[in-house]
Amino acid sequence: MPLDCREVGSVSEKTGELVQGTLDMLILKTLALESMHGYGIAVRIEQMSKGVFKVNAGSLFVGLQRLQRAGLIRSEWKESENNRRAKYYSLTALGRKRLDSEARDWGRQVAAIARILEAS
Repeated sequence: MPLDCREVGSVSEKTGELVQGTLDMLILKTLALESMHGYGIAVRIEQMSKGVFKVNAGSLFVGLQRLQRAGLIRSEWKESENNRRAKYYSLTALGRKRLDSEARDWGRQVAAIARILEAS
């Protein structure tokens, strides 16, 4: 069942649904670029997807907790760019390995789907 991580908009709006588990991979990829706080992760995913995915705070929070419990990310409190305390997340070595593995698997799945869609 797809995981809809968009903010709820109008009913006629085209949905940006993610396959179950994809949000975790996107969070890991975002943190592979640099450590950041939750809001920054959501903004970066929206930017990188050119607005297709708008991660809601609830989905992001649950994903961050799940990844931290699995030892794929760690967190620490730091001062944000607007001088407020924020929890910053960063990728662990185990998280980097998981990201590499999931990215390879995702690439194989996308290629297989493309072959099926191109079949005549």
